[in-house]
Amino acid sequence: MAFLTEPEPPRGVAETILPGIRRLVAANPTPMTYHGTNTYLIDGPDGLTVLDPGPDLPDHVAAILAATGGKIARIVLTHTHHDHLGALPALKAATGAPTYGWHRSAEESFSADHKLQDGDMVAGMTAVFTPGHAADHLCFAMPGGLLFSGDHVMSWSTSIVSPPGGSMGDYFASLERLLARDDVAYLGGHGPLLRDPHPYVRELLAHRRARETAIATALRAGPATNHALMEQLYSKLNPTLRRAAERNVFAHLLKLEAEGKVRREGEIWAAA
Repeated sequence: MAFLTEPEPPRGVAETILPGIRRLVAANPTPMTYHGTNTYLIDGPDGLTVLDPGPDLPDHVAAILAATGGKIARIVLTHTHHDHLGALPALKAATGAPTYGWHRSAEESFSADHKLQDGDMVAGMTAVFTPGHAADHLCFAMPGGLLFSGDHVMSWSTSIVSPPGGSMGDYFASLERLLARDDVAYLGGHGPLLRDPHPYVRELLAHRRARETAIATALRAGPATNHALMEQLYSKLNPTLRRAAERNVFAHLLKLEAEGKVRREGEIWAAA
């Protein structure tokens, strides 16, 4: 697949991405997070919304407070992975801003003040339930076709789907759901703005279907462990990403098992 890239962003600076929307990129770059987690500052008639406060880094929290003057109307979460949730306690303590997230949090330590259902409105945005990468993942749609896509769709990379919190079956269904929408641009949880997103989302689905076909083909040649399948299918992958690749393979296997296409005995998987 062809992904988008961007120069490393300035740290501690809220840059305008679109009118009324600024982005702060946290200093948590890794092979899994690109340059870092995107925290969005969204202006609205009823105050400023922070979407995804980011990781638990004091400098990042300080940058959010400096960029907003501490005047935050609400804090909204796409999902509760720690690189998105970690800064929330400190930001809430500093501002008293109420929190919004999926009504069934996947993180035991967090329960949103305002528990969202699919289709609920917050700060002029519509919550769109998109499980797959995380069980509690939400995208947020703004009028005019802009979608905050969190980690469900990111322009710089495919998403990891790691059971039990991640589900490949849900991920496929959520991608199909986005294809049925008419959004014209995505702002993801990591990486740059993605315009005309539908061809890219179709590529994501095609990539996952091809990976699933490769797994099924490999198992028809003989039983294998999850790790052995990863080694076969991702032999040229950066070693630092192999653990994530193994989790993705496992998620595919669980989906295929639920569909009756593969079976397992202990750690060994075989064609059904």
